[in-house]
Amino acid sequence: MNDRCFVEQIATNDILLHVTNVCSMCYAFLEEGANIYYDMHHYRYLCESCKEELASQMNEECEIESDDVGLFV
Repeated sequence: MNDRCFVEQIATNDILLHVTNVCSMCYAFLEEGANIYYDMHHYRYLCESCKEELASQMNEECEIESDDVGLFV
């Protein structure tokens, strides 16, 4: 897994109010105090399950290797 492509943070009220309150891949609500992950390559916050799935599809340069990745795939 390629964890250097993500920054792990605790979801604070400030982040959730000013940036996002949903995962940008699956639209699950992110709650205050939860672990959230900032995708350094795509500039978005993700929940843990989406981060794990995306990390498994990335190479060492944080680029997605598979062409079948997308919201509607």
